[in-house]
Amino acid sequence: MIAVVDYEAGNLTSVETALAHLGADYRVTADPEALLRADRVIFPGVGEARHAMGVLSSRGLDEALRAFAASGRPLFGICLGCQILQDYSEERETPLLGIIPGTVRLFPGGDGLKVPQIGWNTIEHDGSALFDGIPQESSFYFVHSYYLSISLADGRESPWVAARSEYGVRFAAAVHRDNVWATQFHPEKSGPKGLRLLENFLKGLD
Repeated sequence: MIAVVDYEAGNLTSVETALAHLGADYRVTADPEALLRADRVIFPGVGEARHAMGVLSSRGLDEALRAFAASGRPLFGICLGCQILQDYSEERETPLLGIIPGTVRLFPGGDGLKVPQIGWNTIEHDGSALFDGIPQESSFYFVHSYYLSISLADGRESPWVAARSEYGVRFAAAVHRDNVWATQFHPEKSGPKGLRLLENFLKGLD
């Protein structure tokens, strides 16, 4: 069974629609124990980092997500869920889950670029299993004001970057560490290529 984490952070309907289309056995849950019993976890989200972390903490989902990641079973974060897997966000100076090392920063804007980035953008990926069957320079749908830095806090390039994109600055469009994958973009809103990516997560990343 796939657990989809419910923490008042939006976009559950589109995720459910995509999973139903793929014939997945899933359950939307805010129960930490149900999450810990799942075979796989999808951690979606849109919204504000500090509020989201408060909801996760109040429900015990923060520790459940850390425990699930440590179990070795596949975990997949989407958009805000992707960001919350990192160490720290500049959005209201928010400590995050620290499952994948990294920092979330505010887009600088300027040069005609509006913040948030809303719409389609191309990615360059690392050819790993999550991107099986997805060509380079494929387009995916993004909605975000904050981005995952490709550099760690000490200035070194992050070894966890699985895909890159650009919107005024180069940023991590996807990250991967061991059994944990995450995308800044919304695969559930990205047409056939997004569905292929979700299917890769559901079936091919054990």
